[in-house]
Amino acid sequence: MTLLNTKEDVLKSSPVARYQKIRSKIDLRSKISKNIFLLGLLFFAFIVLYPLYWMFISSFKSYDEIYNNVWSLPSVWHFENYITAWSQGISSYFFNSLFVTILTILLVVLIGSMAAYSLSRYKTKWINVALIFIIGGLMMNPQVALIPLFEILTWMNLINTHWALILTYVAYRLPLSIILIRAFFLSIPKELEESAIIDGCSEFGIYYRIYLPLSIPILITTVVLTAYFAWNEFLFSTVFIDSSALKTIPSGLMGFRDALRTDWGVLLAGMVIASIPMIILLILLQKYLVRGLSEGSVKG
Repeated sequence: MTLLNTKEDVLKSSPVARYQKIRSKIDLRSKISKNIFLLGLLFFAFIVLYPLYWMFISSFKSYDEIYNNVWSLPSVWHFENYITAWSQGISSYFFNSLFVTILTILLVVLIGSMAAYSLSRYKTKWINVALIFIIGGLMMNPQVALIPLFEILTWMNLINTHWALILTYVAYRLPLSIILIRAFFLSIPKELEESAIIDGCSEFGIYYRIYLPLSIPILITTVVLTAYFAWNEFLFSTVFIDSSALKTIPSGLMGFRDALRTDWGVLLAGMVIASIPMIILLILLQKYLVRGLSEGSVKG
């Protein structure tokens, strides 16, 4: 018996046994860390997704059921809430938002990419001055510029038109877009540009045939960020647009609220309709969004 105990002690104290013991402790700690991290992600996903789920489910409820059965599924699914919301103005708000968002995206991508090309290709002291102005624009708070913008747009006779929103949105999205695209342009090898010059390519040809095709991820990132801002912007669309025929979705949804009785089912149905385009856009382009943000931020 004493001999067997001695052999077991020898085996336990061998280097292999100590290595296996340390390895098992490391594996246990790794599993615990992964599970804690997974629980954290699940909790974060629950916080983000549950309000969307509640909004979607409640959009099918009646007015009384929303108050009496807040957390339950609808006893009767009121699909007519969506028809009512669409017929009461969401259709025009939806297409107004679509028009404003598409034009804003086109102008931001076009102007931002051309400005970023100039700022990345040339190196003078004026480039640094221009970058300082661009960063200053990035820091400008929308609330601070509200009254000056209103006076300028009134002087230009653009108040109560879609261009009041489009020009304002373009001005506010250009600084961030230029910085991101320029950072990506700086990572493009100069050899490609020199080869194009030897082959007789013009300045615009280098921009159009080399820089833009190689910068698809950051351009898609710009599209997503601009679309998210223009589609959901509330302050300027409320102040600069009075006509209900020209309102976008964020300001138009305010009309669904009544001082005495708000039909929350119809209002939530309108909010679901307003959320669908951005959700689809983010699902389709999420891999380009992450890639563009990471490459644009690191390579700058």
